[in-house]
Amino acid sequence: MKEKIFNILKKIININYKDYIKTSILFLTFIITNLINSSLLRFFTVKNYFDFKPIIADLAFLLFIGIFAYFFKPKNRFKYFMVWSIFLTAICVINSMYYTFFMSFSSISLLATSMQVVDVGDALVKNVIEIKDFIYIWQPILFVVVHRLLKKKEYYITVEKTEKRKKRAFNTAILACITAAIFILSLSALEIGRFNKQWNREFIVSKFGIFVYHINDLVKSLEPKFNTLFGYDNAYKEFREYYETNKTEHKANKYTNIFEGKNVIMVHTESMQRVAMETKFNGQEVTPNLNKLAKEGLYFSNFYSQVSVGTSSDTEFTLATSLMPVNNGTVFISYFDREYVALPQLMQEKGYYTFSMHGNNGSFWNRNVMHKNLGYQKFYSSNSYDIDEKIGLGLSDKSFFRQSTEIIKGIKEEKKDQPYFATLIMLTNHTPFDEVDKYGEFPVTMKYTTTNELGQTIEAEAPYMEGTSLGNYFKSAHYADSAIGEFIQELDQAGLLENTVLVFYGDHDGRLPKADYNRMYNYDPVNDKTLSKDDPNYDEFDYYDYELNRSVPLIIWTKDTQFKKEIKTAMGMYDLLPTLGNMLGVSSPYQLGHDVMSLTDNLVPFPNGNWLSNSVYYNNSKQEYLPLTDEPISDEYIKENSEKADQILKVSNNIIVYDLIKKDLETKENGEGK
Repeated sequence: MKEKIFNILKKIININYKDYIKTSILFLTFIITNLINSSLLRFFTVKNYFDFKPIIADLAFLLFIGIFAYFFKPKNRFKYFMVWSIFLTAICVINSMYYTFFMSFSSISLLATSMQVVDVGDALVKNVIEIKDFIYIWQPILFVVVHRLLKKKEYYITVEKTEKRKKRAFNTAILACITAAIFILSLSALEIGRFNKQWNREFIVSKFGIFVYHINDLVKSLEPKFNTLFGYDNAYKEFREYYETNKTEHKANKYTNIFEGKNVIMVHTESMQRVAMETKFNGQEVTPNLNKLAKEGLYFSNFYSQVSVGTSSDTEFTLATSLMPVNNGTVFISYFDREYVALPQLMQEKGYYTFSMHGNNGSFWNRNVMHKNLGYQKFYSSNSYDIDEKIGLGLSDKSFFRQSTEIIKGIKEEKKDQPYFATLIMLTNHTPFDEVDKYGEFPVTMKYTTTNELGQTIEAEAPYMEGTSLGNYFKSAHYADSAIGEFIQELDQAGLLENTVLVFYGDHDGRLPKADYNRMYNYDPVNDKTLSKDDPNYDEFDYYDYELNRSVPLIIWTKDTQFKKEIKTAMGMYDLLPTLGNMLGVSSPYQLGHDVMSLTDNLVPFPNGNWLSNSVYYNNSKQEYLPLTDEPISDEYIKENSEKADQILKVSNNIIVYDLIKKDLETKENGEGK
């Protein structure tokens, strides 16, 4: 065996490389240009310029593709390589655009959601597509140019006469295997483990390359089709062990059952971030109504959404079930047929009439199917409304609230004394935030004092955030806040605030450019520009600032009780069911989150493996953290929380993929029947 390997290596070493290069120009052009493209993609996204691992991984992949080229005659290889060039270039272009919007990489499983692009086309063009996304098309263009030059020089005729195709294919296969082996041997156990889980796509692309990532993604996308064949028993075993070890404890506190029997109106405030509540322009608050509600009610000021690529639908799912989004695809599209224990279902079992309302198409994010599965008895979508005023993706928030108030009024009259649980999903404050003429007057300028040529102090005004995506977002958020203010007035006038709890939550951040935040926090009004990094007054807005700035509001408010309490405990969307459920007298045996009113510290895991606590924000990809307090952070604390976050993500994913709640409920029913 050793002798055979030695002979193979000897043959490879003894290759006439000068002759090989002359007769493999097309092949080498294909390899080199696609390696450059994949490296450019990492440069513009994850930015790990100096790691050779992904280059080796991409090289191995391209070499394996090259093997099959030798099954074609030289004159026909261009077509084979050209098809691959277009496909691989498309992968780079799509992932470049996708990363801009989602800070992640695309997935095969998301093809099921491709029609959603039609509905958010403006957002795609205005907020996602950038010039850099198209630099990758140089590869197929250059490839065509090289092909024509080679054809003109009768390159293919020469290769046809001199090349031994079988030998070339064999040598390429050996080289591909050696390259792949070198790459595999360079991997650590941690990297292999993360590759198998596929939670942190950024990490996988940075270590395995974009092409290997998509191979793994394809395998993961097929996983639901084979979940009954592979891994089911082990997943159910780990599921049972987790809940036996982490039993849901119902700790009574002063908020237990305080809202039991009250009507509940959940308001899904589209893309609302806490930064909007904390920002003023020339003394005018962006969100005066939300700020007033926060001062009067229970305000959770350290609250984060935990969305993946399903954005709003991920929030709706996580809020309702206290489970996390899946690591591949979206629950609303790929796993709508599973069994869940959800907040609307629990409220229905408690005697409530449950319904949801949204001014967009019911098919968007498959809501017309999934909302029913979560326990909503009725879903009022766009066909239940008069689309009399349209802003952005659909019915304006103000018209939506006006019409919804009338519908709720009718429900109350029809159901008489039966309490109701409602979720209203706002829409206007959705990217691309460009219909500023419909948001109402709200200048995002900066007024300041300066000295004129005569030495006199005068008032001046600079454009500041006008014309920026972030500035337009604040205008849009101000409109959404105004709609919320009108909604509360309409509810009050209709007598619908009595015995009613209002819950306002931001579903996710606005996906806004980091450069705009740099301008916001480092603005020079005199020269109307962003301060340079070497300016002593420059305040760098880095990766961690951006991540922490994605915090969204959570407010629980009633007309008859002024809580006036701010809760600063770190909290995720998966904590909302346990926290609000304790106040309403319901809980799920499968909830992964916690009632933060009974905690002094909490763990908030994110779908990419990052996590947050009261004292730390941890970056899973870089394996580093930012301390959030002056308290010392031990390695054991980081290790323990990282393992716990990892376990939560794994258990949650298994519950969804393998439909384990259905299995567990059936097992319990059978056990009780014996």
